[in-house]
Amino acid sequence: MSNSRNLAPFACHPDQSRGRRYAEPSSETRSPFQRDRDRIIHSQAFRKLEFKTQVFVYHEGDNFRTRLTHSLEVSQIARTVARVLGLDEDLSEALALAHDLGHTPFGHAGEDALQEMTAGVGGFDHNAQSLRIVTKLERRYYRFEGLNLSWETLEGLVKHNGPLTGFADAKPLPLAIVSYAAKDDLELDSYASAEAQVASLSDDIAYNNHDIDDGLRAGLFTIDDLAEVPLVGPVFAEVKADYPDIDPSVHIHESVRRLIGLMVADLIAETRSRIARFAPASVEDVRRLGQPLVAFSPSMRQNDAALKAFLFQHMYRHYKVNRMASKARRVVKDLYGLLFQEPQCLPPEWQAICDGGGKPGTARVVADYIASMTDRFALDEHRRLFDLQEKP
Repeated sequence: MSNSRNLAPFACHPDQSRGRRYAEPSSETRSPFQRDRDRIIHSQAFRKLEFKTQVFVYHEGDNFRTRLTHSLEVSQIARTVARVLGLDEDLSEALALAHDLGHTPFGHAGEDALQEMTAGVGGFDHNAQSLRIVTKLERRYYRFEGLNLSWETLEGLVKHNGPLTGFADAKPLPLAIVSYAAKDDLELDSYASAEAQVASLSDDIAYNNHDIDDGLRAGLFTIDDLAEVPLVGPVFAEVKADYPDIDPSVHIHESVRRLIGLMVADLIAETRSRIARFAPASVEDVRRLGQPLVAFSPSMRQNDAALKAFLFQHMYRHYKVNRMASKARRVVKDLYGLLFQEPQCLPPEWQAICDGGGKPGTARVVADYIASMTDRFALDEHRRLFDLQEKP
């Protein structure tokens, strides 16, 4: 089934999909993008997001976001925005659910450590790792490696933040993207579809707002600290004025709910304005526009930047978060250093694809192994390998 329903002309129409790298019969009940979403949800990498850090390591509390709950929140926002704009909801949802598949344990602290350890052998990038997971590392099908997702989903996964080549200050491409692009041209010099752009900004909306929630509930900052943050402070004040005797926990929830609503409304309004101005007639017009079609207004971009700056100072660089991040980096570096030099300590199925201690092929295998770990498994594996009292 490839029903385009009542989609805008510039949407990704499923019946016009460029298909999959390995041809498969079409489904009688699902569009190509629905099948992609379902394959992502059923993947091992997606399940592991339940125990991967967003900001707080899994054992620091049951109420904080994880990569899994974050991905679900992004998905909910992306579906809403895509529906209002006449885009393919299933493609936006698939990209929202897949965007964090490549993250290491312990969030950005783990990624930074793995990037440092692999700098001489191609480095590590979580977006590139997401592509590697869905095109190679997931092993669920007899006929091919990976999930064999549609071209549009792979394109959006790689380019949801914009073009990767073709501009003056373009960064060197991660090895995983270079390797895949040699086999399948994802047009890295263009923007991705509007559906991918929606997923990207839905990610911004979700993590900014749930980090306010998590940071307040963790005691890293207070509502009073937020008073001078543009947009955020006034919304919290407005809720307090509306309900003077409001419970603090409900105050947080109501304020965050309103903030998400304001950011979603701004995103939709600015994008509609751009649609009217540029009048894209096809998804190819979106790709070659030379700027994003989906965007916040200039004032909301300023608000977004101010909130990010606040969270960076008061949350991501809070001493308690720094302490856990320091531990996390040491765990990842210890694991990589030992397994890279002694791949015989890897489980047998991982040993089998190494090319010897200290060699480049082993480096990539060890990086894949560590990146696939949950926070919990990484801590357990570290104990098994370094604690003499722990059974191996």
